Amino acid sequence: MQISHNISLKPFNTFGLDATAKHFVSVNTIAELQSVLALPNYPEKFILGGGSNMLLTKNMDALVIHVNLKGITVVSENENSVTIKANAGENWHEFVLWCLDHDFGGLENLSLIPGNVGTAPIQNIGAYGIELKDSFVSCDALEMASSKIKTFNKADCQFDYRNSIFKQEAKGQFVICNVTFQLTKNAHKLHTNYGAISSQLSEMGIKNPTIQDISKAVIAIRQSKLPDPKVIGNSGSFFKNPIVSTKFYQALKLQFPDAPGYVISDVEVKVPAGWLIEKAGFKGKRFGDYGVHKKQALVLVNYGNANGSDILKLAKLIQTTIHRLFNIEIEAEVNII
Repeated sequence: MQISHNISLKPFNTFGLDATAKHFVSVNTIAELQSVLALPNYPEKFILGGGSNMLLTKNMDALVIHVNLKGITVVSENENSVTIKANAGENWHEFVLWCLDHDFGGLENLSLIPGNVGTAPIQNIGAYGIELKDSFVSCDALEMASSKIKTFNKADCQFDYRNSIFKQEAKGQFVICNVTFQLTKNAHKLHTNYGAISSQLSEMGIKNPTIQDISKAVIAIRQSKLPDPKVIGNSGSFFKNPIVSTKFYQALKLQFPDAPGYVISDVEVKVPAGWLIEKAGFKGKRFGDYGVHKKQALVLVNYGNANGSDILKLAKLIQTTIHRLFNIEIEAEVNII
């Protein structure tokens, strides 16, 4: 474990933004993490995971701590289910593939989501009708102020749509070290009715899909719509899908008959932010070295040499335009640094 100085964070964020960390260290164990957090010479510290859900708008004067804790463990299992603990530094998609290789079900719809296991609960990541909370059991997190480990169960995490306690009252106070999941070993519950999964499976000639088939379908759909961060810098979906009242949605439909909506309760409807952004004319629009992806309006992209403030400026322009046209507030899903 060694502290380095003036390190480019370009390899450590999926937007590919060339911000500089004045001080940088990668930790591979909880003990190393505790030691680094206790260093008195660096009063300001910033925790970095997979770098997939953040927009760096400036250089970092803080000590950037890259959490690189590795390892996957089977905690317990019976005939029908298995409990798995994955350390925070494991790549999320590789962890999903590991589960599928062992025929453990529950995460297949979350295939190809960028980032690491440790940041997944913060965001309550979700896709194609599934959220992390559906298979979540608990996570161990290190309290930065005390260096003590605290276990958070599902109720403690206060999961909501792309939200958790770690984005609210506990924000910046804990470092997630590992996450425990309960997955199925047989009688897998398949979720194929959301989005284009069913049609993709039909296109693949699959009538009785396995969890592995669903993963392949999800990967094919995501690759057809979303840019690979290794090729074009991005952070996946930049905005949350707004939730409006049923009454508001009915009024929206009168003005825009093609407005899609997903009923989530008797009184609320989720409106796709991608549709709003595309309707506002931003899809595929490029502003020099940054813009909105041509295939998915939810994705803001760095074509090579953009900086974070450029992308933030575009995000704010989109937000104000959506509010002006539709009277709807769309919130950033990405953490603005």
